Amino acid sequence: MDHSPINPREVDYVGGGGSGDEECPAVYRDRLTGGFYQVGRHITDPEVLQSLRQHLAIGADEAVIWQPESLAEALAEAAAGAYGQERQGPGEPAFADLLARTQRSAVHLEMRDVYEPAHPGFNDWLNGGSGRVDRTPWTSLVEQATARGVRMRRARIVSEPVTDYIAWEHMITDVNIKAGEEVRWLPRRLASGLMLPHADFWMFDNRLVRFHYNAGDGTSLKRYEWVSDPRYVAPVVACFEMVWERAIPHEEYTPPR
Repeated sequence: MDHSPINPREVDYVGGGGSGDEECPAVYRDRLTGGFYQVGRHITDPEVLQSLRQHLAIGADEAVIWQPESLAEALAEAAAGAYGQERQGPGEPAFADLLARTQRSAVHLEMRDVYEPAHPGFNDWLNGGSGRVDRTPWTSLVEQATARGVRMRRARIVSEPVTDYIAWEHMITDVNIKAGEEVRWLPRRLASGLMLPHADFWMFDNRLVRFHYNAGDGTSLKRYEWVSDPRYVAPVVACFEMVWERAIPHEEYTPPR
């Protein structure tokens, strides 16, 4: 198998999109070799792999990728070269796009004690100011989502005594509540026994998880990991619900300092 690097300018997007509102499955064609690149669900189920091995050998450097039936047309176009090279994929979805497609619930788990230490509101608060900045872009998203029936919940696991950042964040959470979010706080000492994930996340309709990665000081790296395989989403659903059950509603929690 040839693993020589490719020139990304010579790779064409042919088509993508799975069932419902999924956009991640996609098909690409390499202009130089005529070969295909597929983005889809990486299959690791041992029973499926064993069934496939009855018909072919799967090399150590190979992966089995599942594609939905809806991509059959794109695969046929790729094979025939019957597509326009000017096609562009949708790109990585923005949060607003994800929330706009959400029908029932959006939940957020935060587990760090500092985020964005250079945030202007936080620095203003440290210097004796109100610590408040215009958050209309966020509150508008929340108001639109909750107005159409989406339940938005945010759970924060925090160390106590809390950091200055968490104290400031608690102070401005009234804006989240007014916009329609439900917010709860879980002291880290009360999280014993919970199987917590490796990173913060947003989860949409209990079917798509977007994990977030931060630098050591809390600054967002704008780097995300996407999970939609039900086998991996289910434990995340369970984790959030157990955190939510133990957590303290915002109006009842006073962060100790």
